[in-house]
Amino acid sequence: MKAAVVQELSGPAGVVYTDIDDVSDGGGNIVIEVRAAGVCFPDLLLTKGKYQLKLPPPFVPGMECAGVVRSAPADSGFRMGERVSAFGVLGCYAEQVAVPASHVIRSPTELDDAEAVSLLVNYNTMYFALSRRAVMRPGQTVLVLGAAGGVGTAAVQIAKAMGASQVIGVVHRETAMDYVAALGADRVLHLAEGWVERVHEYTNGQGVDIVVDPIGGRTFDDAIRALAIDGKLLVIGFAAGSVPTLSVNRLLLRNIGVLGVAWGEYLNKVPGSAVLFSSGLNQLVSLGLKPPPPQRYPLSEARAALQCLNDGGVLGKVVLEP
Repeated sequence: MKAAVVQELSGPAGVVYTDIDDVSDGGGNIVIEVRAAGVCFPDLLLTKGKYQLKLPPPFVPGMECAGVVRSAPADSGFRMGERVSAFGVLGCYAEQVAVPASHVIRSPTELDDAEAVSLLVNYNTMYFALSRRAVMRPGQTVLVLGAAGGVGTAAVQIAKAMGASQVIGVVHRETAMDYVAALGADRVLHLAEGWVERVHEYTNGQGVDIVVDPIGGRTFDDAIRALAIDGKLLVIGFAAGSVPTLSVNRLLLRNIGVLGVAWGEYLNKVPGSAVLFSSGLNQLVSLGLKPPPPQRYPLSEARAALQCLNDGGVLGKVVLEP
């Protein structure tokens, strides 16, 4: 079968589209015929050898996919021909992949495979972040940093679907402001000098109840200042490339909290939680939530898709289709 293989840790340039062995036996896992594979930031870091998981080449990246069950153990609860999505494993940049049943969920009937894989990690992460970690309530205000990216897109849409009274998107690229507004954001700000002051203007001087931060870096300190009393900042990732530090007296004096969000790690520690959160998310889908059209690339152009992500040219989700 065909796959996109990391041959050297030189970033997207080290990815080669080539033949590898078929997945002939799932070894107790579910074998999926991949019809869409998600391209995410950890994939890019893996190609550079900069992810927390260090892998020697060659290896097939890709941590999320959607497709059809080719084979499944009798006790897995899945059957051949079912449309499914899978997460939390490597090897999805290929025509087939073997996945443990615990990492497989049924794809929503309302979405095609590319849309389902767009929903998979980013939207499940943000549903988990807002519903479980932040315990968001209808009527609260939400600020989303990096609102034009995959996580940011999900955060804007899910916050609105869960009844936020105001969602403020913050973007690095001014050209992305209309895109984020079209997702449902009530306000969109350019990440420039004075953006925190504008947040306070939009919230009558109170600040926001929840900040979604997939960026980290220097923006983190400003984001803390954007919180209202009892506010919560959700740490999703560090796309800016550096991990911020915090003087905890700021939390004490302002009565605010900083919460970590690691959906995959939570699933590993709490068996059965994947079904719980995907069920809640699927209810929002049935009520009309739908990710924006993904940027689609053939699997043979995985290198170009990763380079686009590396260059910051992505709005929403990038998907590879074998």
